[in-house]
Order: sequence, then structure tokens, then C-alpha cells
Amino acid sequence: MTDFKAEAERMRDRLVAWRRDLHRHPELAFEEERTAALVAEHLERLGYRVRRGVGKTGVVGVLEGTQPGPVVAFRFDMDGLPVTEETGAEYASEEPGRMHACGHDGHVAIGMGLAEVLAGRRAEMAGAVKLLFQPAEEVGKGAEAMVRDSALKDPRPDVFLATHVWNERPVGTVDVSAGPVMAAAEKFTCVVRGRGGHGALPHLAVDPIATSAQIVTALQTVVSRNVSPLDTAVVSVGSIHGGDAFNVIPPEVEMTGTIRTYQPATRETVLRRVREIVEGSSRACEAEAELTIEPLTPAVINDPEVAKMVRKAAEIVLGSDRVTSGERTMGSEDAAVFLQEVPGCYFFLGAANAERGLDAPHHNPRFDFDEDALVLGVAILAQTAAFYLF
Repeated sequence: MTDFKAEAERMRDRLVAWRRDLHRHPELAFEEERTAALVAEHLERLGYRVRRGVGKTGVVGVLEGTQPGPVVAFRFDMDGLPVTEETGAEYASEEPGRMHACGHDGHVAIGMGLAEVLAGRRAEMAGAVKLLFQPAEEVGKGAEAMVRDSALKDPRPDVFLATHVWNERPVGTVDVSAGPVMAAAEKFTCVVRGRGGHGALPHLAVDPIATSAQIVTALQTVVSRNVSPLDTAVVSVGSIHGGDAFNVIPPEVEMTGTIRTYQPATRETVLRRVREIVEGSSRACEAEAELTIEPLTPAVINDPEVAKMVRKAAEIVLGSDRVTSGERTMGSEDAAVFLQEVPGCYFFLGAANAERGLDAPHHNPRFDFDEDALVLGVAILAQTAAFYLF
């Protein structure tokens, strides 16, 4: 059996160099021109059939083996975040106000390493590899854009795999779970309209601030009173804006927030109750409300059989005592769009090292991770690919 961990270890210096170069030059959603060019040129040198500009800035690479067999797809997201870096690392972002604060630089490096490992075994391959380097995960739009642009065609994958460096787990561990692991997400915008007036004469106005306060308070009952304690959901108001002066009742307030759920039936219940609360509370306060709910991503749901294969691969690379199941988060991921189309598995790759101070949470200005995760990510994905292709 091939020792993919040893093979990935021999690539360590290049994996780190790729990751740090990408970290210095983060690009935001649908702006990943430099990153995409770096990836495409690398894949072309390795002999992949490459499509650029998929879903605007995505890259698709296909490597076909010498014999027919399954098509295994791998997704690697590329975009950074509008965050000002505070790590002090020598490879810190050189782009003001932009940072790889979620580890996507590491994902791209893992994808480039995996591409090289698999290209070196093309003669043994029965089937094909499809590498999807995806834009705009952070805004939840890149996967959908790639699917619309035929990323899952020519050839269509039979299996889909993705991983995420995860600072909620120590480096050298992974979590591979069947079923739902990340939540469906929607964004809601609620505009409450009343009748402005003098703050000293509230009886002559219809106060949208007081109405909004009623709505925010009532929304807290959706999860606690409408969702089974054995299930879960989140309803959070993230912004609320209204008024410019201390003594003026404004005519309008706008609030935005997010809804997260796992189960489709729970999602429908939560969306219904949010709408009823907004409409009922505003009506009770003699105001009007306009509610818009925008779906962002479905839930990330892993196929049990594919998860079993990934778990087996991780146990070979790390040992069974370093592989767990059961990790779930109310965070969302648009890899879910691919998983709706193709059975697959999305797993969490431990990347934190508290002793070295590499344990800040994702999306934090101090986020960084232990680069041992790069080696392990390549090894686990390559070993999983081997089960299907070699």
C-alpha cells in the first residue's frame, strides 16, 4: 500500500511555500484572478485538462486515467475575507484590509499538492480526477456559479470530497461524520415603517423602533418554543438601524439577520414563524413591515458510504484514535450545493496548535493554523482517492 503520508511529507516545503504566497496575496470573492492563474498553470504543467473562468474565476482540472472507472471530484475554495490581519506573521497579508482569515490559502495549497500526487499515478488510474478550485465561498455564491457554468459536466463526478482546516480541533486530528454537519443558511432583511414624529409626542407617531424591539424580542421564541429540543436552529438579528437624532421618532427601521437550520421541515417551520412574528408584531404596533428572506446555502449533508471511506483513509494516515465523528456546526458552507448534486463527504481537518498560539477562531484578525495540516490534508484526500481509483 502506498504511504501517502510519507509522499505528502516530502512535499512539505512546497506546500508551505504555496500557502504562504497565497496568504500574502488574498483576493476577495469573485476577484481570485491571481490565485486562479497560479492554480491553472500548475495543473496544466501536470497534464490536467484545464478550464479557466468557471463561475467567473473558478478553475476546473480533469485528469483521466488509462482505464475507465469512477470520477472523483475534490473542491478547494480560494477566496479571502475583508479583514485586516493582526497575526504579525512574516508571511502576513500584503493587501490592506484583506486576509486569508479562514484557511482557504491552505485549501488551495492542499489541492495543488493533491493534484501532483495523483498526476504521478495517472498510469495506474482507473477512472478520473476532477479538481474544482472554487471562488466566492465566503459569500455563499461560488459553488452555485460553478454548477451553473457546467463544472459538474464533462465528466460528471460520482463522488465529491471536500475538507476544511479547522481551528476548533488540534492539528493531527480529523472529524468525519455522516449526515448533516453544517447548517442551511438564509439572510433576512426586515424594514419596519411607521410614522415619524417628535420624541416628546409619541402619541402622534407610529414608532418603528419600539415595533422593531418587539419583533427582536419575539424572534427569540422561535427556537425555544417552535423547534424540538432534539433538533436545533438559530435565529440571530445582526444589525438594526433607525433614526438620527435623540428626540426624533424616525419613520423607518431596517434590521438584518440570519437563520440556520439542518432539517428541511425545521427550516420551513422557522421561516413560517419568523414571517408570522414580523407581520403580527408590526400589525399590533400599527406599523407596517416588509420582510425579505434570501436563501444562501442548503445544509451540508454527508453520504454515509462516502464518509465511511474518508474515515478509513483518515485512520490509515492518522491512526484510529485521532479520528472522531459527531462534529456539527451552525456555520454554513456552499459545498452543500455540490453535495446536493453528487454523493460525498465534507470533513473537518484539525489545524490548531495552542502551544504555538495558532488557535484563533476563523474570521478573526489573528487567525492562523499549524501547517502540518497541509501535509495531512493531502495524504487523507490522496488515500481516499486511491480507494476509488487505484
